[in-house]
Amino acid sequence: MRTTERTDRAGGPDAGVATVWTAAAVAALVSVAALVFLLGAAMAARHRLEAAADLGALAAASHAAEGPARACERARWVAEHLSAVVLSCRWERSDALVEVGSASGGRPAWLPAPSARARAGPVGPAP
Repeated sequence: MRTTERTDRAGGPDAGVATVWTAAAVAALVSVAALVFLLGAAMAARHRLEAAADLGALAAASHAAEGPARACERARWVAEHLSAVVLSCRWERSDALVEVGSASGGRPAWLPAPSARARAGPVGPAP
């Protein structure tokens, strides 16, 4: 004799709730991982720009005897080779002040453009 009763394998009104919770947990983990990746990329860009600013300011200071225009051109050359753009290069007394920004635009529009500043003095023997 055949029975026409349907057996519920899931076990009641909570059927499928584990799938929903698992999907929510996976979505949360992916969101956190994406945020950590974004913050890591931002920190790496900042460190790269700080290095470009430091080296650009040192290059400008080491070429200060050639004049401010030539020294700033040297800072631009250094920054360009480090994938950065010199935003400003100016002199305050005998110190070179260099500000660089990111040459690549691969960042979300809602993030501010990264930049870094450095200052370097004249190169030579101490008085």
